[in-house]
Amino acid sequence: MLAIIIYAFGVMYSPGPANMLALLAGVNGQGWRAFLYCVGVGLAMLILFLLIGYLGGDIIPLKYQSIIAILGGIYIAYLGVKILQASFQQAEVRAQDKAVSFKTGLILQLCNPKSLVAIVPIVSVQFPRFHIEGSQIALWSFGLALMACGAPSVYLLAGSRLKNAAINPKVMAWVNRGMALLLFYVAYRFVFY
Repeated sequence: MLAIIIYAFGVMYSPGPANMLALLAGVNGQGWRAFLYCVGVGLAMLILFLLIGYLGGDIIPLKYQSIIAILGGIYIAYLGVKILQASFQQAEVRAQDKAVSFKTGLILQLCNPKSLVAIVPIVSVQFPRFHIEGSQIALWSFGLALMACGAPSVYLLAGSRLKNAAINPKVMAWVNRGMALLLFYVAYRFVFY
């Protein structure tokens, strides 16, 4: 079950559109006024976890789950490679003056492909592997949605408290490298569990 949490952490807390918007909101001084944006991100993830979580068990037969686990592990390793590669590229984070809101967080996360990358392997492979079913799906979905709300919240806090470090490409490069290593570990666990 630790693999679920590590994978979710690696995917949700790595820099992506939702987290970078929260970081920039913090840098721009929106502070905790932008926290509702983070709640919107978390609610979107809860909706997706519940929807896919309850449908996933019925859609994917047990005999295909090991194949999906191997393919998922390969894809997760691919994401780790891409994040690691991005950590070696110089990219500037630019501050923007656009305010974020609950609606922005909800819609962005519902449409964000990274959401499905986080959710589908968890509900289609890891939930069945650990016999998470029925009401446990709702409980895990709620906990993982709280983690999803926490991801942009951490970036928001970092942006507001550590403005210079948060927009420093070298700092973000090391964050990416750490997340890539977590994803490599999870990919290994997917394939060799």
